[in-house]
Amino acid sequence: MTRPLDGITVVSLEHAVAAPFCARQLADLGARVIKVERPGSGDFARGYDSRVRGQSSHFTWLNRNKESLALDLKDPASLEALKQLLGTADVLLQNLAPGAAARMGLSYEALHAAFPRLIVCDISGYGDNGPYRDKKAYDLLIQSEAGFLSVTGTPETPSKSGISVADIAAGMYAYTNILSALLLRGKTGEGSHIDVSMLEALGEWMGYPMYYAFEGAAPPPRTGASHASIYPYGPFVAGDGGTVMLGLQNEREWKIFCDQVLLAPALATDARFDSNAKRNANRAELQAEILRIFGLLNASDVVQRLDEAGIANAHVNDMAGLWAHPQLLARQRFAQVDTPVGTVPALLPPGRNNQYDYRMDAVPAVGEHTAAILDALQLPADALAAVRKASGL
Repeated sequence: MTRPLDGITVVSLEHAVAAPFCARQLADLGARVIKVERPGSGDFARGYDSRVRGQSSHFTWLNRNKESLALDLKDPASLEALKQLLGTADVLLQNLAPGAAARMGLSYEALHAAFPRLIVCDISGYGDNGPYRDKKAYDLLIQSEAGFLSVTGTPETPSKSGISVADIAAGMYAYTNILSALLLRGKTGEGSHIDVSMLEALGEWMGYPMYYAFEGAAPPPRTGASHASIYPYGPFVAGDGGTVMLGLQNEREWKIFCDQVLLAPALATDARFDSNAKRNANRAELQAEILRIFGLLNASDVVQRLDEAGIANAHVNDMAGLWAHPQLLARQRFAQVDTPVGTVPALLPPGRNNQYDYRMDAVPAVGEHTAAILDALQLPADALAAVRKASGL
C-alpha cells in the first residue's frame, strides 16, 4: 500500500517533545525520519524516567518509526557528513537551543542555495526574532507566558496542564506547516523556511479566553474541572461517592435535565436558573440542589438517567481506565510496537484512512542506524573513519 509520505526523508535534530512529536506524525504517514542524537546518551528524553520496562515513557511515545543516527555535531567531519545527508533529504526539522542550528551553518539561509528544495522547520520558544528570541523556553514556562495557568486550576491555585500542552501544540503546527510546505513545493519546486513558536502555538489555543477578556473585560475564572462559563458542566458526586461528569449546552437540555434527571421540573423556570448566565452566576446554589438530588442515587443510577435523557456525560477515568477503555478496544485502536526493551502496545494515530495503514515500526536504540546511514553516504575513507570515531563506532 502507498502512504502519503512514502519517499519523503526528514532529518531531525530533535530532543524532548515538540520536534519528536512532529517527526513521529510524519513517520506515521510513511516518511523516513532520521533522528540525530548525541553519541552515547542520545536524546535527553531517554532519561526522563524508566516507566516502560526501564525505558522512558516520553521516548517510547514519541519515537517509533525512526532511525537513530548518533553524530557529534561539534566534530567538523560529522557536521560535514550531516550536511551531505541533507542533500538527500526533503525536510530539516530542529528544536535545538536558540541559535544553535544557525551557528552550525544549518539555517535556512545557509542551506537554501545548496539545497533549494529543502524545507527547514525551526521550532523554538518564542520565534526567530523579537525581544524574547534568545530566551530559553520549557513547556511550563510557555504555559505561564501564554496565560494558560491563569485560566486553569481552582480559584485558589493556578495549575499546569498534566501533559506538555505547549510542546504538543508547537509540534502539531510544525507538522501541519511541513505538510503545507510539501504541497507548496509540489507547485513551486522550492523549499520553505518554517518558523514555529511555542508561544504562538499555545497562544492560538488560548483564543477563547483571550476574546472572553476582550478590551479589558474580566477573564474566565479558574473553576477546576468545571466549565468556566457554562453551568452545569463538570463533575458531580453521587451518593455512593462516585463522580459523574456531565455537560449541558443549551436551554432545551436544561429543561430535559430538570424534568428527567433531577425529577425537579420547577427548577427549569426558577428565576435564579432560567438562563445560562443566571445559572453561572448562581452556580453555588444550583450545585447544592444538584448534589442534594444526586446524593440519593448511586453514580450508575445518575449515568442511567443522563443516558436515557440524552444528556452528555462521561466517566472520570484514570490512566488504567484509558488503557482499558471499551471504546478504544472495540475499535481496535492499539497496535504492538517493538522497542529496545521488547514489544509494547501503542495507540494508533487518530484518524482512520481506508487507503492505507499507519506505520507502527520500532523505537530505536541510540545510534542503532548510524553505521548503515554513514555507509550509504559513501564518504571518502578518511572522512568516514573520522565520523565513525567521533560517533563511537
